[in-house]
Amino acid sequence: MSAFLRSLFESINTLVHSIRFRLTIWTVIILALVFTVFSGIVYSNQAQVVRNAAGNRLVNDFSRLPRAYLLSVLAYLTNEGTSLPDMSQTVGPFLDTDQVLTLLDVQGQIIQQQGLSSSSNINALIADLKKTGFVDFPFTYDLIGAGSGQDKSPQNYVMVISSIQLDRGSPVLGYLLMGEPMDPVNQLGHLLLTLLLASGGTLLLAMFGGYWLVARALHPVQVITRAAREIGETDLSRRLNLKVKDELGELANTFDRMLDRLQAAFARQRQFTADASHELRTPLTIIDLESDRALARRRSPEEYERALRTIKSENEFMAHLVNDLLILARMDAGQTMMKTEELDLSDVTLDAVERLAPLAQQKKVEVEIGDLPEMRLAGDRQYLSQMVINLVENAIKYSTGELRHVTVEAGHNSDGQRQEGWLRVSDTGPGIAQEHLPHLFDRFYRVDKARTHIPVDGEDVPEGENAPTGSGLGLSIVQWIATAHGGSVAVQSEVGEGSTFTVCLPLLPDQAIHSKDAAAGQKRPLTN
Repeated sequence: MSAFLRSLFESINTLVHSIRFRLTIWTVIILALVFTVFSGIVYSNQAQVVRNAAGNRLVNDFSRLPRAYLLSVLAYLTNEGTSLPDMSQTVGPFLDTDQVLTLLDVQGQIIQQQGLSSSSNINALIADLKKTGFVDFPFTYDLIGAGSGQDKSPQNYVMVISSIQLDRGSPVLGYLLMGEPMDPVNQLGHLLLTLLLASGGTLLLAMFGGYWLVARALHPVQVITRAAREIGETDLSRRLNLKVKDELGELANTFDRMLDRLQAAFARQRQFTADASHELRTPLTIIDLESDRALARRRSPEEYERALRTIKSENEFMAHLVNDLLILARMDAGQTMMKTEELDLSDVTLDAVERLAPLAQQKKVEVEIGDLPEMRLAGDRQYLSQMVINLVENAIKYSTGELRHVTVEAGHNSDGQRQEGWLRVSDTGPGIAQEHLPHLFDRFYRVDKARTHIPVDGEDVPEGENAPTGSGLGLSIVQWIATAHGGSVAVQSEVGEGSTFTVCLPLLPDQAIHSKDAAAGQKRPLTN
């Protein structure tokens, strides 16, 4: 039994703290306030109508009192020796059961009365009238009428007082006080009961109907919650696909787009891990094979030297790959600290090209520097230098043919509001097919060799053809550095015509840009 009560309590607690319950309760409360104000206005207006109607009836009934009785009252008040006729005989037939009529002298003492169960009611009324004054318009007062029977609870009466005078302007001789129940058929009571029942029934209907509507409106939230519970890291293919065009539908679509991004991120992560493992496995395998072969038997010093050179080469490749992976990991995690300073992009470019002069000489590639105007920007010198080195080194490695040539040049564009500098690196390599260009900056992207027999940037070639080596991450790093500095990188290439990489970066505003070359546009060879 205790388990049942505990389960019941938990269910009630969950219901009370649910959004559906709270929205329903708030809706009912607001609706109850609206009904209260509306019912109050209706009841007040109807009470005023009933009061006015009772006052009109009372004035009309007062005018129908027998003239003979009024004359006898006037004679009595002017000459106290004259006796009054019996009110029940002369006036009673003209009065309704619940109507009251009282004759008062000028001091407010009761002379005659008809229709009241006791004189104490009228005495209390007269005492109040003496305090406020005898008014000549209908007013309301609580009295116990003659028709109340055993029920001694007071009724709301409409009363009217008429002064008795010989003529207008003469002294007041007495008063006639007449009254009748304001609502003899309990019209206001029936109206109040109707309003209460209608309001209560409507609120109950609103409570159950509102709970159902809120539950239906929040159904997409339940779908999202259920999907979020079922979706795991290894199962990101589920989608809500709600066809609801409202705020909750927009939330569901946002959730689907978030899942798309998460699925793409996890896919990139898995692919990145697989590619990195593959890239590291090859040099490790080569090192293991070379070591085993060198240790299998005694060899000549030249053979040991060749094995050691191979191991060293593969070790350098792995070190470069691990360094690139570390840089990208820090970039993705937002742990890269940019030391922003004002610098000249042309100076950074010239320094980077000079550092690569030995590589160009080794590869027998001629590097020519075109126009390098002064371009002041805010950036990190180390990362910008790495960006230029990656581009120029990539161009040197993949320049093939008899005329191995790399061109480095820079310039600037201005639209009147924003100045932008560009750096262009061109090579005479084999070029890249158009279908590969959109993926060229993807990490570890490899061109499908089945599509072309011409080696392209980032693709290995046989050892006898001076195959270029690289980690396959250089262009990804270039793109990240350019983006981090508010710029972009693009590539143009034709198969057999070479490739051109262009980096655009925002320059500092209102700077003077001057060419560093005496002859603008004249190219200078760096290596021969």
